[in-house]
Amino acid sequence: MTPDNRTQVLISVGTNLDRRKHLPEAIRLLRRNRFLDVNEVSRVFESPSVGGGASAPDFYNAAVHACTGLEPKELRDELRHIEAVLGRVRGEDPDAPRTIDLDIAYYDDLVDTDGLRIPDPDVLTAPHVAVPIADVAAEWVHPETSQTAYEIASALDTTRVRVVPDLHLMSRKRSSFDDNWDDDRLEVYAPRMEALVHQHLIEIGEDPEREGLLRTPLRVAKATDYITSGYATSLEDVVNNAIFDAEGADEIVLVKDIEFYSMCEHHMLPFFGKAAVAYLPDDKIIGLSKMARIVDLYARRLQVQERLTNQVARAVQDVLNPHGVAVVMDGRHLCMMMRGVQKQESSTVTSAMLGTFKSDARTRAELLDLL
Repeated sequence: MTPDNRTQVLISVGTNLDRRKHLPEAIRLLRRNRFLDVNEVSRVFESPSVGGGASAPDFYNAAVHACTGLEPKELRDELRHIEAVLGRVRGEDPDAPRTIDLDIAYYDDLVDTDGLRIPDPDVLTAPHVAVPIADVAAEWVHPETSQTAYEIASALDTTRVRVVPDLHLMSRKRSSFDDNWDDDRLEVYAPRMEALVHQHLIEIGEDPEREGLLRTPLRVAKATDYITSGYATSLEDVVNNAIFDAEGADEIVLVKDIEFYSMCEHHMLPFFGKAAVAYLPDDKIIGLSKMARIVDLYARRLQVQERLTNQVARAVQDVLNPHGVAVVMDGRHLCMMMRGVQKQESSTVTSAMLGTFKSDARTRAELLDLL
């Protein structure tokens, strides 16, 4: 187990239908899944279809090293859901072409041969599975054979497995296999989103092929995923059990000047500012950094400031059940500043008061003095 009680896992990824779209999209959905923390992704390897006949399209394969709090069957179900999102329909023919194949290769050192067959038997016999795993986790030890992933892959015939040099899915550390293949590659992140950005550039009259814009669709896709990462995170993940006994703390706890950046849901333009979050403890307190993380959790979504303020207040109320919660946010909105009424100096202040801060004027006045 990892220090936060999450389990280290290795996931095998493969596709032989529309490979350059489905493989990056699968990796992106794994990255955005709230139950997974993706650490590294291997390079992409091409190999012939196994059992599909000479006319079957070749496969693109990769391996993902991640952490999860899910149990093995829950993880399998989550992977099946991602497969379904990408159009995978599992039929009776195990060798049929598929848009995406997501399998648990290793789940820590678990050995489960009855239900899920973990480790996946293919990690010992199939080069298209073993090589990507060795590329991303060369020192991973097989719980039954005690061989490392590198030793397993090195013992197999890898002559029909070749790296795809121009398809790079994620920055990664160099591995023991880096000397075996050339590594001249271009990064691919989210083909569908990048295609939309490419078309958007054309619609506004730009040339997406000019030098300054060649990688703009990639950058926009990455930036969009980051600034909307709140959709892929939960309150439980953010708090991560950082709740402690109050031990006599019964006065206002206030964290102020928390910077926030969000996106207006009406125009998808940024708004930003500072937040103050206060609570009056009952018998629990929370790690101070978690207050800022809770603000980020809800700010990194398409928002309106009024709802954002209330969501932060309700979140603190839910995790601590204190006597009272107060949130005050002061934001500047580019949808007002650079378009529309174009009032560059305007700002918006919103507040949410719960419990004692709402019902007791003296407590509310004390808070306002602190602010």
